[in-house]
Amino acid sequence: MHSWFLPILKPEPVALMVLLILLVSIIQGMRRGAPRSAKHLFFFIWQAASVVLALVIAGKSATRLSPVIRDLLVARHIVVPQEELSSLKQLWYTFITSLRDFELLRFSALFLLIYAVVRSLLQFIEPLFEVIYDRLVRSEQATDHRQFSRIPQRKHSGTASRATGALLGALLGAGRAFLVIAILFVYVSLLPGAAGVDSIRASALYKKTAAEILTPVAGDVLKQGPVFSDAVQAEFRKVLERKYEVIDAAVPENIEAAAVKVTKNAHTDEEKARALYDWIGTRIVYDWDKANNYVNKGIWKEQTPIETFDTRKGVCIDVARLYAVMARSVGLDVKVVTGLGGTGSGGYGPHAWNEVKLADAGGKWIPLDATWASSGAWFNPKGFASSHIQQA
Repeated sequence: MHSWFLPILKPEPVALMVLLILLVSIIQGMRRGAPRSAKHLFFFIWQAASVVLALVIAGKSATRLSPVIRDLLVARHIVVPQEELSSLKQLWYTFITSLRDFELLRFSALFLLIYAVVRSLLQFIEPLFEVIYDRLVRSEQATDHRQFSRIPQRKHSGTASRATGALLGALLGAGRAFLVIAILFVYVSLLPGAAGVDSIRASALYKKTAAEILTPVAGDVLKQGPVFSDAVQAEFRKVLERKYEVIDAAVPENIEAAAVKVTKNAHTDEEKARALYDWIGTRIVYDWDKANNYVNKGIWKEQTPIETFDTRKGVCIDVARLYAVMARSVGLDVKVVTGLGGTGSGGYGPHAWNEVKLADAGGKWIPLDATWASSGAWFNPKGFASSHIQQA
């Protein structure tokens, strides 16, 4: 035990936070006395156990149900209507098709739903435990009273009760402090580059708790934290791309007519895709004002493919969405891809481009970037992946 006191007494943020939690818990225990402190400690343990139980049930259930839900949704043959959709319908089709196609999203949604249900059920029966606990305590107190009623008792001021309450409060505070450090451990593991991580890692108390207790229990899982974090971001980008597919499912007549005219002399999927790439790449001007407003002021203007087509200007996502709409209108299977694009100075920044499926050439997918068409040949060139990073 002595080895734990020295780290707690060091003047650094984590240790000071733990000391504060312990001090408040001890004071609360003294004020409550032994019976109420014991009750608080019992229900703290119960709640911690119920959280663990709910997590285990949710994890195992979501793992088993995820493929079942996927198969059910695939069997429904859900197709986004080729018409203008209300905001509510856009949200619904984005969610339901993403739930069908994206494994991590499906697992996460099931996990959170099952966890919430199990926790609610466990909280629903918690008052029953409270009644049972109170009856047991009253029964024990009545027994003690009968056993010692004939023995002369000295009046006391409740010092023993307060001392016992303080001890129980210290135990409760230790549990609370451990929970806080466990949360910090998850934070550091999942977000190693986040704010405050270096300060947390520098704490002697945190290092001791993490090394001796948390890492042996959860370290093997949380070592994959950054990978999991990247996977979540990639899944979010997939959902974002799906949102654009749903929103842009309806093709306006003037855009469809333009796409048909542009590809009238094309005979293969690749020729159609290249014709659209050339047309959009030479007619849509990059909107530097919109880009600078977003980078410098955080102001983002969402625009539809119709606006991009009419104004003849937009940023990468606008160009990619317009290309997708025109490509679909002439029968091509196309994706809007989001990720990182080379800046020309050795760095990378957020970017969007397209991938087109050549159904008449074995079904292979080829990349293209109509936004960059004015600065080079970006229709399925060699080395495309070195300047375009699809973070999936």
